[in-house]
Amino acid sequence: MTAPRIFAPEYYERMRLLEGGSWWNAGMRDVAAMLLNRVALPARGVMLDVGCGSGQTMSWFLSIRPGWHAVGLDVAWDGVRAAHQAGAGPVCMASALALPLPDHSIDLAITLDVVQHLPLDGGDAQALAELRRVLKPGGHLFVRTNAQAFPRTADDPTFNFHKYRPAEFRAKLERAGFVVVRLSRLNALLGLAEIPRELRAKASQSSEYHGLLATPSAGRSRTGSIKRAWLNVEGRLVSAGWRMPFGRTLVALCRS
Repeated sequence: MTAPRIFAPEYYERMRLLEGGSWWNAGMRDVAAMLLNRVALPARGVMLDVGCGSGQTMSWFLSIRPGWHAVGLDVAWDGVRAAHQAGAGPVCMASALALPLPDHSIDLAITLDVVQHLPLDGGDAQALAELRRVLKPGGHLFVRTNAQAFPRTADDPTFNFHKYRPAEFRAKLERAGFVVVRLSRLNALLGLAEIPRELRAKASQSSEYHGLLATPSAGRSRTGSIKRAWLNVEGRLVSAGWRMPFGRTLVALCRS
């Protein structure tokens, strides 16, 4: 199975399958819930999913916060269409660089695996500024992105792809006006298994961005359950304030 590039229809189809059935996506939702439980979210509010893709993050969030409303946006029509079919809330086609929302209108923003795909000439800073603008004072941002790890990945200007060092990303969040509550690498131990896959992609492709390398598995398995449980262990450590020394994913919880 080839690795689809972002914004292609195949990308969103594979993402839909992964979000619906992979241990990694389930484990990452567990971690997000742990971190969000550390802050005093109101009983009711509005959550914005920037880069909503298939809409499953919106559905998941409403399942744990039923008093809330969710809205989503994606830059690609295939993502908007899939999210609309999921039916978790209103969605629209828009860019993270220019959020079509009033100032101080959102209680919580979630953006997963988006900032690493923004224009390399300041796109991430612009998106973070937009997120800060639409959040209410005291609102929160949960963001997940790629962490720079081995093998090192250089910036890819063709596909606007960048991997972050933790200190670099913290500085960008703080420059945008956020107070960082938690920020750490994640997917530390299990991420080591991704190294051979990335090395193979690096050897066979000319670009630094290799597309969506993960592939859907056929149903749930005991191995997947064990991996999810281990990711939960890492999540509890990060939630308690630990900063993982290595890992291929970066998560941050911030306050506006």
